[in-house]
Amino acid sequence: MKAAVVTSFTAPLEIQERDIPEPGPGEVLIHLETCGLCHTDIHAAHGDWPVKPALPIVPGHEGVGLIEKLGDGVTSRAVGQRVAIPWLGYACGECRYCIDGRETLCEAQHNSGYSVDGGFAEYAVASARFVVPVPDGVSALDAAPLTCAGVTTYKALKVANIVPTERVAIYGIGGLGHLAVQYARILGGSVIAVDVEDPKLELARELGADHLVNAAKVDPIDAVQKIGGADVALVLAASPKVFEQAFASLNRGGRLICVALPAEQEMKISIFETVLKGLSIIGSIVGTRQDLAEVFALHAAGRTRIIAEGRRLDQVNEAVDEVLSGKVLARLVFEY
Repeated sequence: MKAAVVTSFTAPLEIQERDIPEPGPGEVLIHLETCGLCHTDIHAAHGDWPVKPALPIVPGHEGVGLIEKLGDGVTSRAVGQRVAIPWLGYACGECRYCIDGRETLCEAQHNSGYSVDGGFAEYAVASARFVVPVPDGVSALDAAPLTCAGVTTYKALKVANIVPTERVAIYGIGGLGHLAVQYARILGGSVIAVDVEDPKLELARELGADHLVNAAKVDPIDAVQKIGGADVALVLAASPKVFEQAFASLNRGGRLICVALPAEQEMKISIFETVLKGLSIIGSIVGTRQDLAEVFALHAAGRTRIIAEGRRLDQVNEAVDEVLSGKVLARLVFEY
């Protein structure tokens, strides 16, 4: 099989020929159809974060494909079933976080494409318990971005506890942001889209954003405050400056939802403002299997729209450059 492999944090990914892996006990072998390219995959390939993946590693945590083989003991999945391989590749199921429904905080978790090989390959093995069935009517191309970009923004907006008619500012319209606009509207929010690219802002308008702010042309703090301020600010842009701008745009009682993970990890905020205005700062990391099932169900019901472009796996390095340029409208998806 072909796989795109990170062999060095300072070198391009390599396209390698590898043996098709065998599923172990409790695992399934998946013949992949698609896998989305997430910015996290780029961070993994470049070793940007404090905990770096052990090399070599096959990135990819938006893999979608058909189960081809069952490992010993697997009874909950079937050969031929279409499933998704999300970021949460495995959690222990026994710790306090798993038991109370916060499995994404499990300290024993394995992450697809980061601590175990992921979906930038024609085949992958994954835990049968943690792959998520893709409903009939949801294509493999659409399912891939939903597997991370969708579930990450959906979960983040759930924990924001949006009250209908609240203003939700989304900082960063792209693979995640174009879905965040839609989920915020589903939850009853009035959406302010903030980005530095006019085509992305126009996409946000098409998807239902009520206000557009080009942060390259105007001060986004002033612009959002003139609209009435944000009750929720969701940050999907990997820049500490954007986190600070989002925080400064909040109304009293507002919530800053932190999702993006910049290589530069610190932001400056005012303790005085946080206390006097009753502000909340909330970190949100991807979503659970149930969250992803809900994301798939919404898409199957026609409530969301995916903007994605297909690429070949051997175009992986060019695709990474495209994403880093900031010009990709939404999501790039490798098709096998």
